[in-house]
Amino acid sequence: MGGAGQGRAADVTAAISAKVLERFPAGSPRGSWPAEEYAARCRAEGEPATVVMDLESDAFLVVVPSGD
Repeated sequence: MGGAGQGRAADVTAAISAKVLERFPAGSPRGSWPAEEYAARCRAEGEPATVVMDLESDAFLVVVPSGD
């Protein structure tokens, strides 16, 4: 009846070349966003920092493009 893949979640993998500036454990207290705050300070200094989640280590990473 339906087309291929309908109703199923797709696994998506992306290869991104980035430099990790800092790691923050995911267990911060509610309302505390240390990774986002650190990334905001980096952006204020001109670094194109972003926050990503590393599911394997259960940590938030602040990263910048590696410039490769």
